[in-house]
Formats: sequence, C-alpha cells, structure tokens
Amino acid sequence: MSDKPICKSRRDAVKVMLGTAAAIPVINLVGFGTARADAPANAVTMDDPTAVALKYDPDATKSERVTAARPGLAPEEQNCSNCQFLLADQGEGDWKGCQLFPGKLINVNGWCASWTLKAG
Repeated sequence: MSDKPICKSRRDAVKVMLGTAAAIPVINLVGFGTARADAPANAVTMDDPTAVALKYDPDATKSERVTAARPGLAPEEQNCSNCQFLLADQGEGDWKGCQLFPGKLINVNGWCASWTLKAG
C-alpha cells in the first residue's frame, strides 16, 4: 500500500469540506436576499395588531376566508385584488395600498375579515 494516494485523497476531501463550508454562508445570503425581495419593507406583517384583528393573510388560500367569508362572491374568489379597500394607485406589482392599513402595503392575493366586494 502506498501513502501517497491516501494523502492525496485526504487533501481532496479536506478541500471539498472547506469549499463547502465557505459556500454555505454565501448560498444562505443569496437565498435570504431573494426571500426578502418578495415583500417590500412596508408590507403588513402577520403580527401587525390590525392584521391580527382582521385575520389578514397575504395568501388568501391559507386564510380563514372559507369559514369567515363575506357576502358578494364565493369564498374562493375573495381576495384583496377585488376588495373595495384596495388602493390600486399605491405600490407596485402584487403589493398595493389598503385603506385599512394606512402607509403599508398588502398582497393583492391576500384576504382579511373586512373584505368587501369592489363596486362596479
């Protein structure tokens, strides 16, 4: 048996381990940056007192809209995009203003217990 191939294998293994250890923090930073970019800084959070009181959820499919649905549309069709409180001229993309959350943005695919069908 020769020690040379074993040493080389150990060195290669150490290089791979060190490279992986160095890459993990970089991968995490890139992943967290992407997740944070989805919601703007002034987005309503799930622990916001008004959001809790109104049962707001940025994803209507995960909300209580079926059990607490309001009249106007079937529960499956109720979301912030067709609510009268949506301020379409504020925000951009899926994040718009809402009269119930002044100065903050809500997801148009969300739902809250104050949902009311937009007139016309």
